[in-house]
Amino acid sequence: MSEKTLADFDFETGEVLLVDKPLTWSSFDVVRKVKNALRIRKIGHAGTLDPLATGLLILCTGKKTKQIDLIQAQQKEYTGTFRLGQTTPSFDLETPVDAEQPYEHLTEADIRAAVAQFVGEITQTPPLYSAVKVNGERAYEVARRGEEAVIKSKQVTIAEFELTRIELPEIDFRISCSKGTYIRSLARDLGAALGCGAHLTKLVRTRIGEYRLANALTMEQIQALAPPRPEGPATDRPARARRQRQPRPERRAGLEYFQSTHAAPPPPDSGSENS
Repeated sequence: MSEKTLADFDFETGEVLLVDKPLTWSSFDVVRKVKNALRIRKIGHAGTLDPLATGLLILCTGKKTKQIDLIQAQQKEYTGTFRLGQTTPSFDLETPVDAEQPYEHLTEADIRAAVAQFVGEITQTPPLYSAVKVNGERAYEVARRGEEAVIKSKQVTIAEFELTRIELPEIDFRISCSKGTYIRSLARDLGAALGCGAHLTKLVRTRIGEYRLANALTMEQIQALAPPRPEGPATDRPARARRQRQPRPERRAGLEYFQSTHAAPPPPDSGSENS
């Protein structure tokens, strides 16, 4: 993406910002950080990414926030990796492996035949470790209490499901799908179809409609756009003691296992604030 300065943006009239979301950050972390760094009054994101996913997150500011629903409805593209032979309760790396099954007998033909079953309109059940509502609360809140919940299945469309690497137990993929598709659920369902179980170990969102990750700004580039903070007191009024801010609670806690096993970088400071 060509280099821009703060003067190139009009956040009040409205901008569509493409951001490359870092690993372990929630979508809300990114919104908060960008809002504070660039001093944007009105901002929202067009389609959540899980903390363990990276890639394209679209932020809309000012009057462009009215386009959020339209952007969210567009087709999305992901690349990533499934690990065959192991399952986890969250269907990804957020929770430890809870079962293992043999996968060595599978051939490339077996895997491609199973993948073909998931192209087109399919019925999918979102993960219990997700933000879908169950009786008025988020499903992941129920899951973290160790409780079960009934989550309704829904229809989604997988336009493309391409295998880009098969090196068992791992397979890499590129998927184009409709709004509301859970790639973690696809990992679970593909593992069940193969009879060996599977979970998601890597996910990158590369496209939403015509918006592409290749044109996204990194958080470092956004921070570089931030206007300098004024030096010295802004007025003649005596400076007041700054109130100590309490850390904000995580919107979606539960990355302890991943962070303890993968030495993940710390989340953004609390003062800066999938579909």
